[in-house]
Amino acid sequence: MQSDVKVDQSVESSSETMPKQPLSKILAQTVKTGIIKSNLIPMIAGLTLALYKNQISPFDKTLEIICALFGSALVIGAAGSFNNLYDRDIDAVMQRTKNRPTVTGTINAKTVLILAIAMTIIGLGALAYATPMAALMGFIGLFVYVVPYTMWSKRRTIYNTEIGSISGAMPPLIGWAAISQDITHPAIIGLFVLTVLWQMPHFYAIAIRKHDDYKAANVPMLPVVKGMRRTYIQTNIYLVLLIGVSLLLGTLSIGLMLVALILSIWWLLISISGKRKENPEKWAKSMFIFSLYHMTILFSTIIIYSLIGIFFNL
Repeated sequence: MQSDVKVDQSVESSSETMPKQPLSKILAQTVKTGIIKSNLIPMIAGLTLALYKNQISPFDKTLEIICALFGSALVIGAAGSFNNLYDRDIDAVMQRTKNRPTVTGTINAKTVLILAIAMTIIGLGALAYATPMAALMGFIGLFVYVVPYTMWSKRRTIYNTEIGSISGAMPPLIGWAAISQDITHPAIIGLFVLTVLWQMPHFYAIAIRKHDDYKAANVPMLPVVKGMRRTYIQTNIYLVLLIGVSLLLGTLSIGLMLVALILSIWWLLISISGKRKENPEKWAKSMFIFSLYHMTILFSTIIIYSLIGIFFNL
């Protein structure tokens, strides 16, 4: 009951001061379009990798590709909407989230719920039209994000990032499964695990930079509960694992494996050298920035390599 009062008070005060926003912006913030865009890139990487592995022309799978893109966007948007709806109380406390439409009351909670359910049904339907396996991967990603992560672990354990990372790593599997229902190839398993491991250093860096926000909202992020030293050690453990898992891409392409290896080793070196020279805030900033370079370069390379391989039969 106490959290509900906080939300109501925030809504009342915010609604008086917040300027009116266009509907498109309200919806974009509700479904988290930024997260949709960033997750579609690894989805496309998994999809093009499957096309290359099976030597299938994109023109032979045009409808499946469209359904995978459309369905993935809707399912990811549904996950973001459910998350915004459930986290209104803690979002109202944190500086970076206090102006979300679900907090200020710009959009009605019932409307968000209906929107999220509709996006889930239509999104999973579109993925099922591509392949049943793609729909299953999409459902698993959505379920893990909403129930084990948002509704349970986010507020209860320092391992919330690890639990949420499973959902965050589903897009490459969805993309692959939209083309081939066999998701046992070491390359796609490697890409999935790489994406899981990548998220810990990435989100630990965010948690350090937003330490006061998470502390105020009583969200048990690792740096908030265990401190900087534990976060630094755990970050490096995940980076070492990231280097090892990069070898799995060698089952499909030595070139892709080398790109993943170089990026992961570089990231570890930044972590070790930066920690000695910089304060925690600067270290976290450099780690966060490189995490974006890491995934952007890796997934872009996979997409370009796969498309070249498809069209030129390499």
